[in-house]
Amino acid sequence: MSRWPARVLLLALLVPWPVYAHDAPHDQRLPTIGAAPDFTLVSQDGVRVSLRDFRGKVVAVAFIFASCTDICPMLTDNMARVKDKLGTAFGPQIAFVSITVDPERDTPEVLKQYAQNFDADLKGWSFLTGDPAIVHEVGRKYGVIATKTADGDVDHTLLTSLVDPNGILRVQYIGAGFDLEEFRGDLLSLLEEAR
Repeated sequence: MSRWPARVLLLALLVPWPVYAHDAPHDQRLPTIGAAPDFTLVSQDGVRVSLRDFRGKVVAVAFIFASCTDICPMLTDNMARVKDKLGTAFGPQIAFVSITVDPERDTPEVLKQYAQNFDADLKGWSFLTGDPAIVHEVGRKYGVIATKTADGDVDHTLLTSLVDPNGILRVQYIGAGFDLEEFRGDLLSLLEEAR
């Protein structure tokens, strides 16, 4: 098993130049991947939401689906625990966006119930769905591949991306088991960097 953080391994594959993890000297910034792909989807409240609506905030973009019984609930729960440790920055300065990979079943109402199941603070956390072709294209642009299984489940790449206040994709985490303290530290680092 590698000792490198999962996010660094992914960056090493995606970015042809040297990558620096946040545990590099504190005067070094998190790496820059490029402009984060914009999207316009529909929230759990039936409202159109675009990534550009979050300009000026640090945004964590994750991909889940509501009927998932294994990794998605773990990721959502981990994000909820980090949210609790962000204090008053969550909402006004830091936002979470969870995009379904199963838009055929995940209506706004289903996503609203999913959010309530995790006690998600909807003042700072949006759960998004939309036209299946558009949702799948958004996922593809973020590096997420989703395919339906024979039993109707969805197999998908589990990536969580951090976007800085200027709309730049900075870090991607693989899976749901990444270090939550590192995740929280990266969110706050991007917030501090913007000041």
